[in-house]
Amino acid sequence: MIRVETAGTEDLPRILEIYRHAQDIMIERGNATQWGHFYPSRELLEKDISLSRLFVIRDDERIVGVFMFEIGDDDTYKVIEGSWNNTTEPYGVIHRIASSGECRGMLGIAVEFARGRVGNLRIDTHENNSAMRHLILKEGFAERGVIRTYDGSPRIAFELNT
Repeated sequence: MIRVETAGTEDLPRILEIYRHAQDIMIERGNATQWGHFYPSRELLEKDISLSRLFVIRDDERIVGVFMFEIGDDDTYKVIEGSWNNTTEPYGVIHRIASSGECRGMLGIAVEFARGRVGNLRIDTHENNSAMRHLILKEGFAERGVIRTYDGSPRIAFELNT
């Protein structure tokens, strides 16, 4: 049975394995600069866990996916080259989603979880991450423009309003 749970520190070794798998896949598919083998850092994941904003997707007892979800203003979404459709209601952000490769549909599970908490969602990805771009659009998100990450690199931004 698939379920989403708040990640705990005891989950960190498996979470790191899943991110390494995702990093390897992105590099193999020509997207070596989005995460490389350095992002997300262990320190960032520990912070996410301490703030209860990192979630794991379990298939029975095994963790098969991980993502960060938080409701509230995200600094990287304050300026967009383009425009957001909904700027008046609270929004949630999904970041750092990754799969072990053992199950399909991790983004859909994360989106369903997030939509159960807020009706306005945002997500972004690197222009070279064509697989993620396809999945984001398949989940019903609309492309809204380009945002910049903390280091200034561009990301394609998407929004989903219910």
